[in-house]
Amino acid sequence: MFKFNFFSISLISFISFILILIISFCFFIPIFQNDANIFLSADLSNMNSSNYTLSFSNFVWPTPGYTTITSPFGRRVSPTSGASTNHSGIDIAAPTGSNIVAIFSGTITYTGFSGAGGYTVTMKNNNYTVSFCHISPTFLVCVGQYVNKGDIIATVGPKNVYGVPNNPYKDSNGNPTNGATTGPHLHLTLKKDGRAVNPLDYF
Repeated sequence: MFKFNFFSISLISFISFILILIISFCFFIPIFQNDANIFLSADLSNMNSSNYTLSFSNFVWPTPGYTTITSPFGRRVSPTSGASTNHSGIDIAAPTGSNIVAIFSGTITYTGFSGAGGYTVTMKNNNYTVSFCHISPTFLVCVGQYVNKGDIIATVGPKNVYGVPNNPYKDSNGNPTNGATTGPHLHLTLKKDGRAVNPLDYF
């Protein structure tokens, strides 16, 4: 006849404890994982809200794969008639059709032909406004649309555009141009509280 002693009772208690522990982990871990996914989804949805708070690390480069600056921010020699000598933004060299992405999340406030900037898309988030100039006349976004950081919002436009009433900008051959431009590129103007700032300080 088997007799229980202190060692036997301790062994049975230990085995029981291990079994309860294993069963508990199998039951509760999926619940914790589901809760984590819920919290993660909530955080991501907040990131996409119109109240998204900007900081330097939240800006992304507007022309993936193209980083050459052909005209920096500030004083410069005007490259063509009608172009400013006090450059309000930066010019990034990129071929016609290159993708342009939103540098931050925000709302589209303007699409159209904007004088020296040519075809332009402007977007805003709180006290930041950014304009993408000399883009394609085939607009990919519309006024009032909310776009997320990194979304494709335009493509680099051609040098010459036609059908713009009273377009004063022309090349040396007399052909109408996409604003004051000598060739395809993106002009990026960033304003904080209504004042133009150097975009390179925010990437």
